[in-house]
Amino acid sequence: MKLCILSDSHDNRRLLDHAVEDAKARGAEIVLHCGDVVAPTTLRVLQKHGLPVHVIHGNNTGDLYSLGKLSCEPSSVVQYHGPDATLELAGKKIFMVHYPHYARGMATTGDWDIVCCGHEHHTEMTWIKNVKEGQTLLINPGTVGGVGSPPTYIMGDLISMEFTIMNVPADPGEICNMPRVSQH
Repeated sequence: MKLCILSDSHDNRRLLDHAVEDAKARGAEIVLHCGDVVAPTTLRVLQKHGLPVHVIHGNNTGDLYSLGKLSCEPSSVVQYHGPDATLELAGKKIFMVHYPHYARGMATTGDWDIVCCGHEHHTEMTWIKNVKEGQTLLINPGTVGGVGSPPTYIMGDLISMEFTIMNVPADPGEICNMPRVSQH
């Protein structure tokens, strides 16, 4: 299962739309948004892509009432989880939270295969040793909204556990690959 992991869209509908369009063209089947959407209406641009979108809020919460309402609309692709989320996809346990310090703590528990976060507006993919003598992949996709850093997202494959940092194309047809992290 391929997924698009992004964060910190900060109301930038155009870049969010371009990122998900690019990820879908690469085979993404689901989108994880690690917070700081701000205005829930920003997520409406994703409706046309038809991919399930799991979203949490961050420190720039915006209108949480409207975010909840959006996720309850009958045709909505958006599922709002609150401040954090627990998902199981393709047999992998995934935890989402906006804050990196919280994410690092959760990664060390060994309860998750992948922990995703945002907030810092720069990308990070690193393996964290956990208390169960294993490793958990910590992923921060940077800022899809391009706030203070170039706009990025992470394209991942849960079967191969390969993840790639992607630059968000200015135009949907552009492609730019960056380093990969794969399971040891």
